[in-house]
Amino acid sequence: MRKGLIALSPLMVFVAFYLVTSIIAGDFYKIPITVAFMVSSIYAIIISGGRPLMSRINAFSRGAATEQMMLMIWIFILAGAFAHSAKAMGCIDATVNLTLSLLPPQMILAGLFLAACFISLSIGTSVGTIAALVPIAVGIASETGTDVALMTAIIVGGSFFGDNLSFISDTTIVATQTQGCRLSDKFRVNAFLVFPAAILILGIYLLIGLHVSAPQHIPQVEWVKVLPYLVVLVTAIFGMNVMAVLTLGILLTGGIGLVTGSFELYGWMGAMGEGILSMGELIIVTMMAGGILELVRQQGGIDFVIHQLTRHVNGKRGAEMSIAALVSLVDVCTANNTVAILTVGGIAKQIGDRYGVDNKKCASILDTFSCVMQGFIPYGAQMLIAAGLASLNPIAMIPYLYYPFALGVVAIMAIFFRYPKRYS
Repeated sequence: MRKGLIALSPLMVFVAFYLVTSIIAGDFYKIPITVAFMVSSIYAIIISGGRPLMSRINAFSRGAATEQMMLMIWIFILAGAFAHSAKAMGCIDATVNLTLSLLPPQMILAGLFLAACFISLSIGTSVGTIAALVPIAVGIASETGTDVALMTAIIVGGSFFGDNLSFISDTTIVATQTQGCRLSDKFRVNAFLVFPAAILILGIYLLIGLHVSAPQHIPQVEWVKVLPYLVVLVTAIFGMNVMAVLTLGILLTGGIGLVTGSFELYGWMGAMGEGILSMGELIIVTMMAGGILELVRQQGGIDFVIHQLTRHVNGKRGAEMSIAALVSLVDVCTANNTVAILTVGGIAKQIGDRYGVDNKKCASILDTFSCVMQGFIPYGAQMLIAAGLASLNPIAMIPYLYYPFALGVVAIMAIFFRYPKRYS
């Protein structure tokens, strides 16, 4: 017990240090999140005793530079370069003007949520959806005087709709493979949870949107400058790799910007450079989080969580709740919902088989709760990239993440009330 708590303590140190210092300062923007991660990283290396210091540092470095971490960093770099070059070229302004001219003011919030849901369902990735839509949401917030944190959170929440439901989402694929069921079966179970939550939140955004005021004057839409975003969205929907999508967007933005005279060659390069630099904090946090989580894993922190949650299971309801808690806690420890499902998928299958939980519902629980938790942790890739693109502290978005909260409540109620009954 004591060893397991010590293994998990770097995460506790991070949370305690960041929360306590921010509360004392009375401002969550006062303490850089990188400093909180630096303190917890040093602490994690110190407590990982029993081996030479250099060995512990090497283990931390391996966790910080895994293939998944480097892939995330590449996406952050390309997203930053695309977002800033698109802004310099006028792409964001043109897209914002198009959105404002097509949607009445009271439909803007609901329209953004629907767009995030549709695109994430089509491309199966929350990160790609966030990279494409957050700059537009920030631009609309500026034009309408709406809270930037609210607008960004709308995109983040909607992006998890597809991450959780899409047939091509990696979480869906991993959840169904570990539980031995078909994608279509898991989709049907998930639909009973996802659609009620999405419809409820859509109604809330319609109500909130009644108070959104339209700009007095909407400039004429420059259609050619909207093209990069349209191409990015269409190619992503058709399944192109997110890195290829962002690279194509960068090239299109540069080409159109040079032809229209929005910038010259060095101006384009300067905009890309600024965009990459703007992702610096995000990249540092990602790498330090990866290092901390690797040391937690090596010290047995994740195994401890799994053991503690499964030792008192009895009955279907308890089995389902333990699976939900298991994948949620491991997601907190790994900051990656796909990895969390992979980590506990085999154990969840054993628990489900032992207590008669339908494998389709088990897959749905794994996917849903991992996405709910991923939607709230401020050091997850989705929150970090959204915060980076919107120039926000990720903590600022948490109060506005209505959809992940609603989905979590619906999923917990589904376990307690044995819903949907045909799969319970």
